[in-house]
Amino acid sequence: MMTKQHDTLGFIGIGLMGKPLVLRLLAGGFKVNVWNRSPEKLNSVIEAGAIACESIAELANNSQVIILCLADTAVVSQIVENDILSSGARDKLIIDLSSIHPETTRQLAAKLKKQSNIDWVDAPVSGGTLGAEQGTLAIMAGGTAENIEIARQVLAPLYKQLTHMGEIGSGQVTKICNQMIVSCNVLVIAEMMKLAQQAGVEAEKIPQALAGGFADSKPLQIVAPQMATATFEPIKWRVKTLLKDLNMAVEVAGKHGTAIPMSGLAAQLMQLHGSHGFLDQDPATLIKLFEAE
Repeated sequence: MMTKQHDTLGFIGIGLMGKPLVLRLLAGGFKVNVWNRSPEKLNSVIEAGAIACESIAELANNSQVIILCLADTAVVSQIVENDILSSGARDKLIIDLSSIHPETTRQLAAKLKKQSNIDWVDAPVSGGTLGAEQGTLAIMAGGTAENIEIARQVLAPLYKQLTHMGEIGSGQVTKICNQMIVSCNVLVIAEMMKLAQQAGVEAEKIPQALAGGFADSKPLQIVAPQMATATFEPIKWRVKTLLKDLNMAVEVAGKHGTAIPMSGLAAQLMQLHGSHGFLDQDPATLIKLFEAE
C-alpha cells in the first residue's frame, strides 16, 4: 500500500455532510480534489481552497485517498462501477463515509482490489451536520489494520473517535446498529412530545427537565426543541436517511435470522410518515405522525 504522505485527497459528494467535512479537511492542511453530481454545490468549498475536477476519473487519478460521502447504496455502486473502476486509477485507498449495505460494501471492495489493487475502508459516521462542523463525529470502521491506520490520519480533523470494528463491512453493520437506536429514539421522542403537549405540560421545557437524567440523549436535545416549537427548518438530516438504514436493518436481521421487532415497527412508522410527503424533511417532523387528522 502507499508509503508516502497521504496529503492529496479526493472527495466525492458535497451534500449536507460533505460540505462541512471538506471544509474541515482543508482547514486541517490537506489538499482536496472535489467532484459532485451538481457542480453548483462546489462553490463554497472551492472558495475555501478545494480543487474542482471535471470528472471522477480525473479525481481518482490525482488523489492518493478517495473519500465517498454519498446518499445510498445505489449511488456508491454506480460511481464505483461506472467511474472509478474504468478510470485506470490503481493502488489507491477508498474511504467510504456513506451508510450503505454491508454486503454491497464487501462486493465492491473485492472487485476493486482484484481489478485495480484499490483498498477499501468502510467508515460510516454518526453525529450529524453539527458533528461534521465541529469535527466531533463518531466513526465506525471496517478494513485491514494498515488501512484503518491511514484512515485515522486522513480523517483526523473530522472525528472525536474512530473505532476499528473488524473486517470490511463491519463498519456498515455497526452504523445500522447505531441507526436502530437513533430511529427508535426519535420516534418515541415524537410520541412523548405530542403527549406532553396534549396533557398540558410546557413541552419546550422537556429537554431541559430531562437533561442529565436517564432519558437524556443527543436526539432528545436536538429534535425535542424543534418538535416543541414546530421548527422544521433548516433541515439537518432527512427522514429518508433513517428509513433507508432501518430497511437495511430489517434485511440484515432477516439474513441472520434475528428478530428486531422495535426496529421493524420503527421502519413501518418511518415509511408511513415518508408516504405523507416527509421523506426529504427533517425527522423532527415525526411529531406530525401523532397529530389527529
